[in-house]
Amino acid sequence: MQTTLDLIQQLDVFFNPKSVAVVGASKKINKAGHVVFKNLVENHHRGLYKGELYPINPHEESILGFKCYPSLRRVVGDVELIVIVVPAKAVPAVMEDAAAKGVKAAIIISAGFSEIGNHQLEEQLVKIAQDAGIRVLGPNCLGVFDSYTGIDTLFLPETKILTTGEEIVATPRPMPGHMAVVSQSGAFGAAALDYLAGSQLGVSKFVSFGNRCDVDEADMLLYLGQDEKTHSILLYIEGVGDGRKFLEVAKQVTRHKPIVVLKSGKTQAGARAALSHTGTLAGRDEVYEAAFAQVGIIRARDMEEFFDLGKALALQPPARGGRIAVLTDAGGPGIMAVDEGVARGLKIPELSEETQGKFMKLVEEGKMPPFAAFKNPVDLTGSATSEMFEEGLQILLEDPEVDGVIVVGLHHVPAIMEDFVDRIAKVAQDYQKPVVACDIGKTEMALFVRLRFEKFSIPSYESPEDASRAMSALVRYGKYLQKCGCFDEYIELFYERKRK
Repeated sequence: MQTTLDLIQQLDVFFNPKSVAVVGASKKINKAGHVVFKNLVENHHRGLYKGELYPINPHEESILGFKCYPSLRRVVGDVELIVIVVPAKAVPAVMEDAAAKGVKAAIIISAGFSEIGNHQLEEQLVKIAQDAGIRVLGPNCLGVFDSYTGIDTLFLPETKILTTGEEIVATPRPMPGHMAVVSQSGAFGAAALDYLAGSQLGVSKFVSFGNRCDVDEADMLLYLGQDEKTHSILLYIEGVGDGRKFLEVAKQVTRHKPIVVLKSGKTQAGARAALSHTGTLAGRDEVYEAAFAQVGIIRARDMEEFFDLGKALALQPPARGGRIAVLTDAGGPGIMAVDEGVARGLKIPELSEETQGKFMKLVEEGKMPPFAAFKNPVDLTGSATSEMFEEGLQILLEDPEVDGVIVVGLHHVPAIMEDFVDRIAKVAQDYQKPVVACDIGKTEMALFVRLRFEKFSIPSYESPEDASRAMSALVRYGKYLQKCGCFDEYIELFYERKRK
């Protein structure tokens, strides 16, 4: 009987193989086989991927400086992972060669299987793989990207040459980070990579499933649940094959690592599209909603929220309760944060007399403006300084009746300099309470402020509503952990990960 350790060791080959063969590697730059092999070669030259590379093509002697082999059987040396980029009808023969060669894992990029009704061909390759003990990702998938090991099997070129001859970035790879992104849809996965790279959000691993003929969401959740580089898991699905298995694994993983799910196919028309897209039966949305809540999965409503919540859960600890304070230098955006927070189930209570008294003392000392508001939200007004944000956050985090703080710190006011981020981060690191931030704008300064917050592991957003939604996720996850009786254990694990 397969153990969890066995499964983890098997799936690790997809991300950390000692050797990779690309079956269908090509010299033609517009071929998927060329792009996949080139990605691996470039990471090999950079010293990121340190294993052996073998291009497989019976019509070439070498590709990109690597000796080419006519088939897997002719490769001199062991092959752990293969990436298959050949027509569907040729895949079973390749799998037979893989079985004879002792290959451990296969990523099948090729399409033309069950997604178009060709079930028999898919069943054929599955049987070969099962008999040989080969784990399979796909078919009809992008494969995997690991920002730490250099494994990149995506057939999406990072750059493209325009008709003008100009080279531009087409599908950038995100920088190393601690969010793992798992997608049933290859197209959504490609868009996600572009979005993450453009937003300067890092990922640990990216996985595209395709038809899920073997490795499925539950398997990958179990693997990512023990991956040290992954602090939060983001999963895009259109449906789940084995619901019982998925929920059992998710319940196990969410006790020590958050899972955010974006589930499409919510409507009847969407469910019909999902069936024709990946052959997935989407199922009734309310059933998924209840099941996710039962096992601690945080559900996102759209793509932007999907990444926003994943970022918050990766960077900040969950909240012990739902009592949230808002600290701002802009009254209107502060109210917007409150409204969205309340709509999302947060409590924005009036601060205690003791806490308001601490603010009033600062007014008396000339350290806060006399026209500021201290009930909640705490509005420092346009007269705010970096020092006011620092002292205000300190007071709020000291309050035992405050479980987390949303900082709406607009950089536009005259006395706010870039050091206000550093001051906020310095205070926040001394408390095990979540802090999320917002700075509105698209200017260079706004982007600088948000990225600086995230450098200090404080998730930052473009709108007050986004910040409130992120805090809501931290509250919901904290509530689930409390219910499971493992909140303190998770907090200890969270800060242990941060120290590493």
